[in-house]
Amino acid sequence: MTVHFDQPTTDRDASPSSWTRPATPEPAHASGAPERPFLQRLRHGRPEDPRWARPAFLALLLTTAVLYLYNLSASGYANSFYSAAVQAGSQSWKAFFFGSLDAANAITVDKPPAALWPMALSVRLFGLSSWAILAPEVLMGVGTVAVVYAAVRRRFSPAAGLIAGAVLALTPVAALMFRFNNPDAMLALLMAAACYFVIRALEDGRTKWLLWAGAAIGFAFLAKTLQAFLILPPLALVYGVCAPVPVKKRIGQLAAGLAAIVVSGGWWVAIVELWPASSRPYIGGSQNNSFLNLTFGYNGLGRLNGDETGSVGGGGGGGNGGGAWGETGWDRLFSSSIGGQISWLIPAALILLVAGLVATGKARRTSATRGAFLVWGGALLTTMLVFSYMQGIFHEYYTVALAPYIAPLVGMGAALLWEKRDKAWASLTLAAAMTATAAWGYVLLNRSSDYLPWLKWLVLVGGLTAALGLIFAGRLGRRLALGAAGLGLVAALAGPAAYTFTTVNEGHTGSIVTAGPAVAGGRGGPGGGGAPGGGGFPGGGQNQQGQNGNGNAQGGQGNGFPGGGGFPGGGQNQNQQGQGQNQQNGDGGRMGGMGGGGGVGGLLHGASVGSEAKKLLETDADQYTWAAAAIGAQNAASYQLSTGDPVMAIGGFNGTDPSPTLAQFKKYVADGKIHYFIASGGMGGGMGGSSDGTSSQITSWVEATFKKVTVGSATFYDLTQKASS
Repeated sequence: MTVHFDQPTTDRDASPSSWTRPATPEPAHASGAPERPFLQRLRHGRPEDPRWARPAFLALLLTTAVLYLYNLSASGYANSFYSAAVQAGSQSWKAFFFGSLDAANAITVDKPPAALWPMALSVRLFGLSSWAILAPEVLMGVGTVAVVYAAVRRRFSPAAGLIAGAVLALTPVAALMFRFNNPDAMLALLMAAACYFVIRALEDGRTKWLLWAGAAIGFAFLAKTLQAFLILPPLALVYGVCAPVPVKKRIGQLAAGLAAIVVSGGWWVAIVELWPASSRPYIGGSQNNSFLNLTFGYNGLGRLNGDETGSVGGGGGGGNGGGAWGETGWDRLFSSSIGGQISWLIPAALILLVAGLVATGKARRTSATRGAFLVWGGALLTTMLVFSYMQGIFHEYYTVALAPYIAPLVGMGAALLWEKRDKAWASLTLAAAMTATAAWGYVLLNRSSDYLPWLKWLVLVGGLTAALGLIFAGRLGRRLALGAAGLGLVAALAGPAAYTFTTVNEGHTGSIVTAGPAVAGGRGGPGGGGAPGGGGFPGGGQNQQGQNGNGNAQGGQGNGFPGGGGFPGGGQNQNQQGQGQNQQNGDGGRMGGMGGGGGVGGLLHGASVGSEAKKLLETDADQYTWAAAAIGAQNAASYQLSTGDPVMAIGGFNGTDPSPTLAQFKKYVADGKIHYFIASGGMGGGMGGSSDGTSSQITSWVEATFKKVTVGSATFYDLTQKASS
């Protein structure tokens, strides 16, 4: 089977007309019905496509699904913070709607709930298990690959779409997050869909595509709030300038798109804000029980300027300064911690973006081909700029948002230049992109000196050889030219593919996770990153490999949070991630806790719940609204997932939210609604909170008032029995 990159192409809205294939309208009979039935189209594709195109596309989707599903249950409940909310949503429709952490609706997660809904429905249908939680994320990954393929194939060729889809599927951080239960999987899918719809609108100027784009962005807001709006400026600007309709109509269409955003994202916000606060859960992450406060504070401007009220602390470092969440600056995404997650093909994508814009420089204003480059390129550059300079909380896995923008630029740019390879500038640009990719791949692989040491040489030598062949691609015979292109594709994808295979071969748990192996000067490694076990918290600290229950490289050593997952003011802390002992529906139910059966958890990893502790909480649990209460969401989530009974997370994720107040907690106890209080060691005051904060006040009152119960290595306070005088 031969893949033809240089299919004859034309662009009806561009001059000259040799650099792109047109979007082909659906063939129809006189009756208006599609020429092929849906199932036949699904199997064979469009009539103008070569015979290999549709089988290759379906093979790409199947391979992506198999890759992402492989070893899926190794991550157990992954981020137990969100898994607990999924569990709650599968038990209570009210918890489902609000995104509550527990079925009794004490407090919500610190994001809107849209990303939880598919997982909660899956758990309702199949029962609580790792697969039921994570399989919907895999489907979102496959869907994102399909959207990117469809967008690129329309203006270019099936081969270009396959390249883009493969680049996305083999991006390490994509393989990580499309197998994890954070909101980023849904965000990436919806952002890719929004770009696709805008490109469709640029082709024919129909308002419906902007309405769909607005709906996608609005729903993405319900997954991860203001991050969904990062690409709005470039998308609106590109359509406003390049759309094939009069200016007045463009303005009206953009207004309609904005209305679609408000409706699709605002309906839930309006209900929550109008709902009486006394009969809904507290809005986690906010300081005044308001979703708007959460949106524009902790999840909004705080992420940009580092002033995240109620958080563990923002960055505060501008320019090239070293903020608490790593150095900011233009090269942040290429750093030791982040580079291997996402940056493998960023140099090539930027080179090919410029080449695409130069190649279409003489095209008409309405060229949809140039518009496609502007849409994907604008989304990439805007998101890169924000990620590079934001001073607030920033984790490596955030960069999955870039993957759906990088992949199309690589596919489109490679196809465009390949088609024009007989011209010196095109072949030289192709060679330059290949050289940059090979050199940067070597640098990234060299950061892990013990990780497949031969691979960096294969990437470098293979890539440079391919670049040399691409220089003369227009003069070589077809087979030799295709051989050079194939070698270049293998060399470009070898590094990220290796990182991806390493990622899917390991489990990842906790709130901060990273893809690929541990790297020099980086954080984490297989199984996750951050603190504990990867230096995910501010302040530095020397990273040192530890050992978790699966033998993964993880752990760290440092002072306080940095590098070792210690608590503020602490000394050295050597992390060892334990294997959770509880079994839940056969998936292992791994919590990634600290210590043995029933030990204290931390801010980013929950406790390992022992059988004795589990039995204690389950006894008479149906007589109480909450079987227990714990400081911080990860601790509460661990016990809730283990027992299946609601556990109140005092103070939300960080233990710093002012909910419940001491007076409210005392009333809950007096009314017999909470059975046990789970002692939380160093977390008693809430992470980042003051000694007189709500969590500390509740902890002090409980310790002074109620009977202590020790089970294994865990300590509880029985809120039904006063301590003896």
